[in-house]
Amino acid sequence: MPRIIRLELSESQKQELREMRDHAQEAYLRERAASILKVAAGQTITEVAEQGLLKRRKHETLRDWLKRYLDEGLEGLRIKAGRGRKAVFSPQKPENGG
Repeated sequence: MPRIIRLELSESQKQELREMRDHAQEAYLRERAASILKVAAGQTITEVAEQGLLKRRKHETLRDWLKRYLDEGLEGLRIKAGRGRKAVFSPQKPENGG
């Protein structure tokens, strides 16, 4: 049986998440803030992942968003620079110009 995560947010945390949900320029930030607010309102991560967002997500994804928010605050919800697959080959500019 999956473990139910209960999330209690202060009023200021709820307000900053509502602000991000309603006004963030990037759609992914609005989605992440909305998902955390829904979990704080009492829905399970699985419910939110399967039915609570515009696009279905894996519950592990929401759990990761939640963990990063609790560890780092709003900055934890942003996509970090340099993430993703690294290039295997990077062409070098010839030193002699030719």
